[in-house]
Amino acid sequence: MKLPFFNKEKKEENKTAMPVTKDSIREQAINCLRNVYDPEIPVNIYDLGLIYDIAIDDDFNVRITMTLTAPDCPEAGYMVSQAKDFVQHVDGVKDVDIELTFDPPWDYSRLTDAVKLELGIE
Repeated sequence: MKLPFFNKEKKEENKTAMPVTKDSIREQAINCLRNVYDPEIPVNIYDLGLIYDIAIDDDFNVRITMTLTAPDCPEAGYMVSQAKDFVQHVDGVKDVDIELTFDPPWDYSRLTDAVKLELGIE
């Protein structure tokens, strides 16, 4: 699947591009994470509430803290790898580190309102 933000080719300098900021990287990272889906639930990992934090340092290294719907999720490696790969290709990102945590554990309260409505969860 080719995503509009995803380009594995070496990024060429574009002098007309907007300057890279922590906010622009955060916004693009969220867009990337919205293209990573939990294979067992037809919802992206960001709106599913699996992303707990996105931290960006002054050198534009990105640290994502995330969880899974269950500790024994068989697709954990796939989702973590895909999330890292997608965010790594955001313009300006130097490196991506993903920390997997189960504290606090995920629950349905982390779903966005739109997803709750879509899945029929109140």
